[in-house]
Amino acid sequence: MTITHHDEMNGLREIGRIVANTMHAMAKAMEPGMATGELDQIGAALLEREGALSAPQTTYDFPGATCISVNEEIAHGIPGSRVLAKGDLVNIDVSASKNGFYADTGATFRLGAVSPELEQLCRDGKRAMEIGIAQVRSNGPLAGIGKAIGRFAERRGYTLIQNLASHGVGRSLHEYPEEIATWPTRSDRRRINRGLVMTVEPFLSRGGLWAMHGEDDAWTLLAEPCAPVVQYEHTVVATDRGPIVVTLPG
Repeated sequence: MTITHHDEMNGLREIGRIVANTMHAMAKAMEPGMATGELDQIGAALLEREGALSAPQTTYDFPGATCISVNEEIAHGIPGSRVLAKGDLVNIDVSASKNGFYADTGATFRLGAVSPELEQLCRDGKRAMEIGIAQVRSNGPLAGIGKAIGRFAERRGYTLIQNLASHGVGRSLHEYPEEIATWPTRSDRRRINRGLVMTVEPFLSRGGLWAMHGEDDAWTLLAEPCAPVVQYEHTVVATDRGPIVVTLPG
């Protein structure tokens, strides 16, 4: 989607606020002994209260209102009977629509104390997203996002999952540009047009390179090679002055 009118920005900001508030409320509600299905029900109720529709459900018939991925699961985890425990890394990904506008956000949360290594991975995962967002501006190179994130990851000794990309969003969950690399690539010559709406969502890891489907279902993705992975995601709009983040709580 490309923003051309103020009412479009207002609609995008509204759904951005809804998904952000939902994600953070779910994170606050997490506790040891809770099943991921229970956590998803909290998210579903919050979206319904705001008049929003779960984008994974309406777009892909995903078996949950939100995606909840725990520890070895790095994306698209199906909410269900899995019980959360102290020390878990829990990725909550919330995307939804309202009045024809879509927004997408996600973050990895620590349930209680984790090892210093994982604590640092989480901090650096959020920083990697921020570095990528800083590259979003009118007429900037799309490949500049992955180039900047890649420099950061290499300096810190991390790897990046290289088959889970950012994407355009706004009038549907996934739209042009269909794939925006959050790792270095030389083949992408596309530029960012003014008003373009997109996600920035690097998957930072301590060794993982690819996302692979597990054996239990057709949705949940695991890292290959097996390694800790974190993901942080915002929906942003490109302007002449830089990015506007719309998935902020409020």
